[in-house]
Amino acid sequence: MTVALMWEARALPGRGPELLAWARAQALPAEPLRRETLRAPQDRVLVITWWEAAYDAELPELPEPDADLVTRAVHRWRFESADEG
Repeated sequence: MTVALMWEARALPGRGPELLAWARAQALPAEPLRRETLRAPQDRVLVITWWEAAYDAELPELPEPDADLVTRAVHRWRFESADEG
């Protein structure tokens, strides 16, 4: 089964590029099948990682950035592929 972990944070105004660089620099202790980093208006950054694992498997996730970089706690979601048998 393929599981996707989504991590989304919103930077303080004008600090979007810094949050984006911070997210890109975060190493995970294991390599996902795929990792994609996206940005959106309002200085938001989204990181999606794909894993070959059970839905409830313990998987590495990006940490919380320092509180002085973001406007709120990180939002996290977990999804499983709906295209598999």
